[in-house]
Amino acid sequence: MAGELNKNKDVVYNEWGQICSQLKTEVGEKAFDCWLKPLTVGSYANGVMNICVPTRFMRNWVLTNYSERIHKIWEKKNPEIKVINFVVQAGEDPMIGNHNSSCRSLLKRIASSPAPQSVYLPDDDNLTFMPGEYSLSESGRSLSVPLNPLYTFDTFVVGKTNEFAYAAARKVAESDNVPFNPLFLYSGVGLGKTHLMHAIAWHIKQRAPEKNIVYLSAEKFMYKFVRALRYKDMAAFKEQFRSVDVLMVDDVQFMSGKDSTQEEFFYTFNSLIEEGRQIILSADKSPSDLEGIESRLRSRLGCGLVADIHPTDFDLRIGILQNKARLLNCELPDKVAEFLAQKITTNIRELEGALRRVVAHVQLLPGKQISLETTQDVLKDVLRSCDRRTTIDEIQKKVAEYFNISVKEMQSSRRARNVARPRQIAMYLAKQLTSRSLPEIGRKFDRDHTTVMHAVRKVEELLAEDKSLAENIDFLRHALEA
Repeated sequence: MAGELNKNKDVVYNEWGQICSQLKTEVGEKAFDCWLKPLTVGSYANGVMNICVPTRFMRNWVLTNYSERIHKIWEKKNPEIKVINFVVQAGEDPMIGNHNSSCRSLLKRIASSPAPQSVYLPDDDNLTFMPGEYSLSESGRSLSVPLNPLYTFDTFVVGKTNEFAYAAARKVAESDNVPFNPLFLYSGVGLGKTHLMHAIAWHIKQRAPEKNIVYLSAEKFMYKFVRALRYKDMAAFKEQFRSVDVLMVDDVQFMSGKDSTQEEFFYTFNSLIEEGRQIILSADKSPSDLEGIESRLRSRLGCGLVADIHPTDFDLRIGILQNKARLLNCELPDKVAEFLAQKITTNIRELEGALRRVVAHVQLLPGKQISLETTQDVLKDVLRSCDRRTTIDEIQKKVAEYFNISVKEMQSSRRARNVARPRQIAMYLAKQLTSRSLPEIGRKFDRDHTTVMHAVRKVEELLAEDKSLAENIDFLRHALEA
């Protein structure tokens, strides 16, 4: 038995070495040396692998940025590994030695930085990463989805456009009783509603660790519901969801048109409300504007507190960039911050992603510094996209005018060729020229995402054989991008 255990350990060590080599190639030598080289193999038994991390800050960074990739690579090499724990264990692996003193001092500076407690570190010393899931509680293990450890109230930048939603979220997170039920947050894409949802969950977990919190997307709720129906396990499904203390469902709009799922969610919603359990929801529109949602459910969704997050203003975008720069431990010149805040105006996620890209560029290339010229060069594609942002409404209007039909006809159920083909072309252009998801495009045409997929495939097939259609689409594309 002892020999078998030693053999398994040798195999795991060998696999970890191979994984490190692959990760180094993927992420680059500098990032690997700072964040992944300090990781060491710990104990392994019964499919559970412990990876030792020297600091809690590093553990959270690895969990957020690299854990899923590590698991996917290892799962291919050794399917017997089912669970990976990232365990904080101070000390230095003798096999690694003094790996990189500059990285170690960088971590120490970030972790001890007085800048507005920018990163909240969870109480748990050991976080478990399972394939696709990390739960907030044992009873919710098969329900909850991963929480981002950087999405806390401390890292949320408050401004005039989001202060009401922020105040409502804090009230729910800090109250022993249920102040309003449900709390419904809504905004456009990338304005911070998911950040607030995660922040509420982390804060409740810290304040009342005994509470059973379940956070998941509406799509995952649907998946769980369909799976329960398929395996005739509805009793267990109902028990799981109706026994939670806090239920958090993100992107409720994706229940649109799913009548059976809406009915089950309606009964779950009512059961939790009656028992005084907290419900927190988010969507891209207010409850009254949600399309494809039954009127009785819309009524329930809006019966608590509805808080919207408006598009960011210039000052808030500057604050977000400065806060992100502190987290990335970099100096951001005012001119660069003002330039980015003026150019990228609709999406916080895009704004932060642009800054990360610039910072990575100057960190990975020796002698580079963050400047206006460097920023413009690195973000050429992003800035070009922002300058010619096209909406689905514009596409519908332009295509309808070109083919001499109305937008209302395009959105109707008519299947006549003179309406169906322009509709498919408009869906194709919406997929090509916007960053909207298939469900979002479908809702603009009163269709589901499978119809959009079919339309895109159909147009792609026709483009290969119909020169006239290719010319029409080329003309429309240039007109929309002009």
